[in-house]
Amino acid sequence: MNAPATLLTHPALADRDQRLLLSARQGDLDAFEALVRRHQRKVYSLAWYGVRDEMLAEEIAQDVFMQLHASLPRIETGAHLGAWLRRTTSHRVIDTLRVRRLPRSLDEIAEPQVVPAGADPLADRLVHRALARLTPRARLIVMLRYMDDLAPTEIAETLDMSLNTVKSHLRRGLLVLRARLTREAAR
Repeated sequence: MNAPATLLTHPALADRDQRLLLSARQGDLDAFEALVRRHQRKVYSLAWYGVRDEMLAEEIAQDVFMQLHASLPRIETGAHLGAWLRRTTSHRVIDTLRVRRLPRSLDEIAEPQVVPAGADPLADRLVHRALARLTPRARLIVMLRYMDDLAPTEIAETLDMSLNTVKSHLRRGLLVLRARLTREAAR
């Protein structure tokens, strides 16, 4: 897993996820592997955008899927699986950021190596730099809102925060992003 994927949720996947989930619960390792393959880019992406480090993101993704295997009996539906993965990954990112001191300087943060087709590399670079300067919690909330398209209430539930705290982090994060992107665009 070299580059982060887009964090779009695919509602049509829920039915297939449900079938795979039922099989995986009955001990079918191929079904569990298929679930991992279907969601690994989303989990890795969320982890990578949270910690901005490939090795840590891979470690977080691996931990999330190990925890998923142990939690299969508690996952009720394919839709529940997506929410569970998002929530668990977000919590792993927060825990990792609490435990490890990550580089703070932009010079120390690696840029993604692969640029998606049709993307504007300059705009992506500016957004990545601006996101990297947000606090880890604000960055995670902005990512969940605009990259995973979650509503503030869903983010509050995912991160076990009050709705007002999420809105506050989101508002401040967007103000900081807007100011930094405006400054960068003016250069």
